[in-house]
Amino acid sequence: MRVPNSVVLPVGTHVDCCQEQEVAEKTHDIMARITAMLAERKSNLAHFIDNLAGSEEPKFYVDQWERLKEMESCTLTILNLVAVNCTDHCDIKKLEATILEHVKNEELFPEVVRVLPPVYRQVEAAIVDIARSEEMADHGMMDLQYLLSKLSQRKHLAGLGRELLHDILRYLHRIGLVVWYEEIKHLESTVFLQPTFLITMFKLLVRYRLVQQLESIS
Repeated sequence: MRVPNSVVLPVGTHVDCCQEQEVAEKTHDIMARITAMLAERKSNLAHFIDNLAGSEEPKFYVDQWERLKEMESCTLTILNLVAVNCTDHCDIKKLEATILEHVKNEELFPEVVRVLPPVYRQVEAAIVDIARSEEMADHGMMDLQYLLSKLSQRKHLAGLGRELLHDILRYLHRIGLVVWYEEIKHLESTVFLQPTFLITMFKLLVRYRLVQQLESIS
């Protein structure tokens, strides 16, 4: 909701636990709730903006007012919910096909036709090569400066600068090839070349039905 021109694809899981009629009803209910949530958000923002503009000392709230106006201008496109059975490979492939179909939609993603400079592809290929190398640890974590030095050792990337690498990493982060939390101070110097490692870690820390699992232990 805070990112301009966001596109959201709601995905409903556990279809295998529902009857066909239930799936249709729940899909309709979820989409209705999302619509209501967006309407409420828009109303609340307008209310807050009017309150600040009508305050006795509006000049003291200029920063807040500008921040709220910026949030108000953020558009959010909600696509139709996709219901899947995560235990069915066909459903997973259906979800994948749906995502690819939307991503290729130029109206939703105008940048999909943007041509990247060759160096982007060269760095992407080099990072994939590094991530697959035997010297790479399973966790796939690498210091940003060390990554730059490794890339610069390659003949065609000898002139790669830090700022350009930052731009390329932002792109690779957006497409999901790497994870780079540049906005988090303690993580800004670390690049995760194996994003799946983070998923494994999160699965150890955040578990579905954890309370029930703990209660079942005598």
